[in-house]
Amino acid sequence: MSFPRQQARTQRFTIGVPRAFQISPDGERVTFLRGRSGTDKATCLWSYSTETGTASVLADPKALGADDENLPPEERARRERMREHGGGIVSYTVDDAFTRAVFTLSGRVFYVDLVGDDSTPCELPVASPAVDPRINPAGDRVAYVHKGAVRVIDIADEDDPDRDRVLVEPDGENVTWGLADLVSAEEMNRVRGFWWAPDGRSLAVSRVDESEVNRWFVGDPNQPGQEPQPLRYPAAGTANPDVRLAVLPVPSATEYRRDGRTEPTPIEWDREALPYLPTVDWTSGPDGNPVLVFTAQSRDQRTLTLFSADPATGLVSQTRTESDGVWVEIMPGVPAFTASGELVWIGRDGAGGERRVYVGDRAVSGDDVYVRGVVDVDGDRVLFSGSPAGRAGDVSLWLADTRQGTCAPLELPDGFGESGGADDGHGGVRAGRLRGDTLVVQHRSLDFTGVRTLVVRNASTETRRTHGEVESLAETPELPDVRVKTWLAGERKIPTALILPSWYREGEDPLPVLMAPYGGPHAQRVLNARGAFLSSQWFAEQGFAVLIADGRGTPGVGLAYEQAVHHDLAEPVLEDQVAALEDAAERFGCLDLTRVGIHGWSFGGYLAALAVLRRPDVFHAAVAGAPVIDWSLYDTHYTERYLGTPQEQARVYADSSLMADAAKLERPLMLIHGLIDDNVVFAHTQRMSEALLAAGRPHTVLPLAGVTHSPSDPVTAENLLLLQVDFLKENLRGA
Repeated sequence: MSFPRQQARTQRFTIGVPRAFQISPDGERVTFLRGRSGTDKATCLWSYSTETGTASVLADPKALGADDENLPPEERARRERMREHGGGIVSYTVDDAFTRAVFTLSGRVFYVDLVGDDSTPCELPVASPAVDPRINPAGDRVAYVHKGAVRVIDIADEDDPDRDRVLVEPDGENVTWGLADLVSAEEMNRVRGFWWAPDGRSLAVSRVDESEVNRWFVGDPNQPGQEPQPLRYPAAGTANPDVRLAVLPVPSATEYRRDGRTEPTPIEWDREALPYLPTVDWTSGPDGNPVLVFTAQSRDQRTLTLFSADPATGLVSQTRTESDGVWVEIMPGVPAFTASGELVWIGRDGAGGERRVYVGDRAVSGDDVYVRGVVDVDGDRVLFSGSPAGRAGDVSLWLADTRQGTCAPLELPDGFGESGGADDGHGGVRAGRLRGDTLVVQHRSLDFTGVRTLVVRNASTETRRTHGEVESLAETPELPDVRVKTWLAGERKIPTALILPSWYREGEDPLPVLMAPYGGPHAQRVLNARGAFLSSQWFAEQGFAVLIADGRGTPGVGLAYEQAVHHDLAEPVLEDQVAALEDAAERFGCLDLTRVGIHGWSFGGYLAALAVLRRPDVFHAAVAGAPVIDWSLYDTHYTERYLGTPQEQARVYADSSLMADAAKLERPLMLIHGLIDDNVVFAHTQRMSEALLAAGRPHTVLPLAGVTHSPSDPVTAENLLLLQVDFLKENLRGA
């Protein structure tokens, strides 16, 4: 089987990799999601015993009659925002005591007991289709969303007519409760719209009113009999949805019959100054009663404020504020709280410092760590991720014990794998979970292909008991070993990787160069993990020297490096691609700079088109997949963070967008775009093609019918790789 076909049918070798771990309070049991093989998209829910080191299936979607073709539109939108292309059980929730898990399949809701001898999944008679079911902390009720209304169903009391009841329903034509809006899900990583209180007696619920948001239409010309789907899309400089927050009491069935539906308690803050709602959570106050906590962000994203609220009265108080003259990043995992009630937060260390992890007012992370996020809080221990200074390609885990006042990197047991010659336990890319002093670590490395998952008991003690690995069932790529060299290029020390063909020998004729960047915010491509370079190695095997550079704007290096793209998404990122190319040519004698191609997707697609339009002296052909062409057509939260609004920064938008560059095209350019892409809409490519045609510039457009932002169909994904190679070979032959 060819590598393109194998990569496509395995979804880039992610199928079969265990994920979505949850750990019991005593650390003795772990649940996770995984298919039964490296090509089985019907993801199952599994349980792993840390005592025996064995895993068993708790729920198999095939046995439950799952139909991934029949998903509610709200669930499809959630999956698109999460870039979730798998099937079966793609998410689940558990109660605090780890006695039950709840999940959805095709709009149906199931629960399964995690203790006892009977672990047969049971279906709940919910109003269908149900979206985002979440079990309460006590494990006896499930809240979910149906047609924009928040409902709750009791797991017991099967004969009670009010077992499934409405808590709140839409109070306007364009209003929904309990669902995340597009920019919250796409740009803030908040895909939820309701949150259980710790005592299970109430819910915090977001209310979204999209009445003032642009109404766009996304249609598939391949289906002329179907009406285009309406899409509320807040483009840069236009109205955002009105997002509010309220607390809903959750009455019992008896209380519901007696008192009826109760009114939501609104949570009020200055939404004009702080309209965005990035995070919502609960904690317990000094008296043990639930306290609602949430963050709100200004539209220019230079202010982020943490609030606490009394759920009974809605009274709000300000807890902490972060300000930055450029922008404040929304950091994963915070706010959080230790068992002793101290706030765990990530903030900037002074006006010009880097990000630090704080517990209360104390910084627990060192100044030699690039902090990426808080992973878990277990009692008074904080697990966070970051990169050692100067090593953006390594993603490591640190454990801070707030009682002992210690913070140290988590070292893996001997033989579990290091990479890149690291000898201090940092090498590779790691993610993890921690609860009940049981640590689950997933490790990727340049030393091996795929992902290894280790479960460690007594993780915070010097003597650890290891119970082996949770097996990955992912397929092994049918590809030669990755031949990659990484370094820091040029005076700006740009993280860069060069991938060469396995068959190439020093002294042979120089190779045409294929640059393969993402090159933009929130994504790195140069990582110390073999899996990060699989597709690049395949391109190299076709006769290219593949070069990847994480220039300014990408994470992992430092705040000044990330914020260098403020008010300019074009020149810094393009300059760094050229600088990395020139540095590589000086270091290695195998690059033919008379034949340089570039390809990328999304921001990488924008960068590819930018390269051939503005630097045809360097780049000789480009493939731009799903490119942003006109930044005024992209969403508010992402675009305005970097460029401001079009009304206030017209010149900034003109300089960063590509429409005015159409007449400059003198190199071959292929534009690829999904026709039903609701993230970077097809209008970007369509308008660019029209401008190129008007300027008399030949180009290639490949529209993908039925495809959203990321192609998931195996045949389409396979052929896209083959077509790109053919296009690049043909157009670099005589460059």
